[in-house]
Amino acid sequence: MDRDAQGQTEEGAPRLELPEDFGDYELLSEIGHGGQAVVFRAWQKSLNRQVALKIIGIGQWASDEHLKRLRREARAAAKLNHSGIVPIYEVGERKGVCYISMRFVEGGSLEEAVARAPFSVQQAAELIAKVARIVHYAHERGILHRDIKPGNILLDASGNPHLSDFGLARLVEPGNTVTRTRDVMGTPSYMAPEQAAGNKAAVGCATDVYGLGAVLYELLTGHPPFSGETTYETIRLLLDTEPRQPRLWNPKIDRDLATICLKCLEKDPRRRYPTALALAEDLERWARREPIYAKRSGAMTRFGKWVRRNPAIASLVFLSFVLAVGLGLTLWQSQSAGNLPLGIAVLPFENLSDDQKDAFFADGVQDDILTKLAKIADLRVISRTSVMAYRGRQNMREIGRALRVSHAVEGSARRHGRRIHLNVQLIDTRSDTPVWSEEYDRDLSDLFAVQTQIAQTVAEKLHAKLSADERLAIERQPTADLAAFDLYAQARNLLTTPLFSGTGGGNIAKAADLLHQAVARDPSFFDAYCQLAYAHDLLYFLGEDHTPARLAMADAAVEAAARLRPDAGETHLARAENLYRGHLDYHGALAELELAARTLPNEPSVFELKGYIQRRQGEWEEAMRNLERATDLDPRNVFTLEQIALSYQLLRRYADTGRVLDRILTLEPDNLEVKAARAFLELDWKGDIRPLHQFIEELKKTRPDTLQTVANYWLFCALAERNADAAKEALAVSGQNPIILANENIVFDQPFIEGFVARLTGDEPKARSAFAIARSQQEKIVEAEPTLPSALCVLALIDAALGRKDDALREGRRAAELLPLGKDAVGGAEILKYSVITAAWVGDNDLACQQLALLASRPSPISYGQLKLLPFWDPLRGDPRFEALVTSLAPTAK
Repeated sequence: MDRDAQGQTEEGAPRLELPEDFGDYELLSEIGHGGQAVVFRAWQKSLNRQVALKIIGIGQWASDEHLKRLRREARAAAKLNHSGIVPIYEVGERKGVCYISMRFVEGGSLEEAVARAPFSVQQAAELIAKVARIVHYAHERGILHRDIKPGNILLDASGNPHLSDFGLARLVEPGNTVTRTRDVMGTPSYMAPEQAAGNKAAVGCATDVYGLGAVLYELLTGHPPFSGETTYETIRLLLDTEPRQPRLWNPKIDRDLATICLKCLEKDPRRRYPTALALAEDLERWARREPIYAKRSGAMTRFGKWVRRNPAIASLVFLSFVLAVGLGLTLWQSQSAGNLPLGIAVLPFENLSDDQKDAFFADGVQDDILTKLAKIADLRVISRTSVMAYRGRQNMREIGRALRVSHAVEGSARRHGRRIHLNVQLIDTRSDTPVWSEEYDRDLSDLFAVQTQIAQTVAEKLHAKLSADERLAIERQPTADLAAFDLYAQARNLLTTPLFSGTGGGNIAKAADLLHQAVARDPSFFDAYCQLAYAHDLLYFLGEDHTPARLAMADAAVEAAARLRPDAGETHLARAENLYRGHLDYHGALAELELAARTLPNEPSVFELKGYIQRRQGEWEEAMRNLERATDLDPRNVFTLEQIALSYQLLRRYADTGRVLDRILTLEPDNLEVKAARAFLELDWKGDIRPLHQFIEELKKTRPDTLQTVANYWLFCALAERNADAAKEALAVSGQNPIILANENIVFDQPFIEGFVARLTGDEPKARSAFAIARSQQEKIVEAEPTLPSALCVLALIDAALGRKDDALREGRRAAELLPLGKDAVGGAEILKYSVITAAWVGDNDLACQQLALLASRPSPISYGQLKLLPFWDPLRGDPRFEALVTSLAPTAK
């Protein structure tokens, strides 16, 4: 909200006189004021709610026409419906003043937050990217803000931004931007030049982009881009001078981020980002360490600006200018050579121990050094999952390019009795040259002290700035019991292996057993408790042991960690995993992740878990940004990449799906499931079954032993082709494995598919017999877990196939009630999809088409290819509503 300092009002400006009685609103306390307005925390009596009440004293311009325009434009702004925009509840007039009632945001303004604690460079960029997307939403609906500043950006308890006063800057504008009394609309320190100059024709989307850039500049540097002793001095500076290079204020700002910021602050609106969305996307590219689109102003451009402002003396310094350009270009080229973002990968250490069973010892040394470095916010540290692929010496330049890091640590470890020998090197990957190396020959009891010393030296060589808390985190020893640490290191190795492979469950259970042994030896082993909670949560979540007893063990491990270090980031992360995987408490998990992120800046799980939760909440843009951020820190994590591909597929951004799947195949060229998914994409997207058919046929000829891996895709292909023989082959190959169609979580048993295939061939007696067997099996599952939505929706399908219409509709409705779209945008959409098929099978086309239209209008597994080809949808064919939906999902011709 507006503050005295922000408004920069002239001294002696009259204070607003307010009526004692304000009708439906009880004024509780003043929370801000500017030159023409006061903002109160107020209570709206009729609706029994707390609001923010902005009271505008329009004084000498309170004409009927002005009041009408103010109400008209405020109501237009009130139509904005976005979670990041503070909604306007009411616009009215009372006793000569106009008031606007808005939602009250508890967290306070960005201005107040910055006064309490400066933002990091990363936090500043990520925040402004979010605000820019909010602004773009309004621009798409024809609403400009015109007064973007820290006081108008409110932060909720989770740190998410909410923009207030949308469109209201214009509402208090009496006519001209600069009036006869020299009042200027907007706040000068954040005002675009075209606003300050009164050039109304030039005010547009780029005006708000300037405001976003001005706020970003202040967050990065601690200073507004222009600030004079008076309003008019500030306006003169912003019209006649260039902002100081941000990196001169704060050397932590890199060239790309400074370029983004200064592009927003160009005097000419045409030279800024054309839209707020373009700014948001460039900031997000910067956050992911990708090349940005903005280009730095060249020396000639900067000189041209100076010449236009100083034509009289330009000729006197021409020679100096030319020399400066040459020097500047030379320096720029030298700095750009071999440029990679400052980051580090701690590669697997070579095991030189006599006993190869001690391989986990070398991995434990590497893991501890990596974990310590990952606590440093000033460094970008690649996750262990991604560096494990580089076991053994490889080309450092290639590693640097692949992981986008400037440095790598490599080494070897040998344990012989009570002695340890470590050899460590810090390598500059840009030139493949050593920066530092050291050998350590110590007693085993010195292991943790040596690992701390290595991490500290690496941080020092990289000129990383460490806070006091980060120094303490690096110095902290995990345990005093070396045998417990051995058990922990073995468990960490098992948990780093692919968790979602066929052997993942066994690895997790074995890891849990090792961690139980570790904490039994050392009940104060904090890290072991965190990993133990993670292992138990995974066993529960993945269905390996979905019992109350397993969840209770996970809960107990979290509580043990919390007793030891209640405020540690790892504690908050462990609790978030537990709330998400064990208790489905998404809001609680997100709150814990916000706390975890403060001290775990390089932990990809924080961003990954945020992404999964936000995806289920239907916050797709935020989810994708967090998942992409996780892969920036863990670029070789195939599971996360597969989840990103799945998300794009649900969003029907099929080209992006293909791009991510292709990226996975560059990492794992022989990953058959991903190859099948890539071929399946063409079916889903374009209704083209040929790539998937050809892939299966090639495997049948060359690698028939691998067909079980892709049996579900083979079955899907056979059903789409209506090839009963191929479907039977695929069923035979799948064995006892669960049958899952497409990329979903609904599990079918063999009798159900056998019944469907029999009906496809017209063998009705065989179909009914198979469906009856399927029903008997599914009933037992539902009896055991009556609130499991996926089990209920399969039972509904079976009853529909058997002609039990009322039972089928009731079960389908119950499944959708247990997991509605509003509760889980991913799982709820899957359940609703099969509820639609149930309705279609029992002949309720109205219900089926109504629900199908809902799914087609939002991210869901409904696709053009599936509706066009799969026999599940045959009962709806010929219905104009269904055919129109199929057409609406068809790919557009290019």
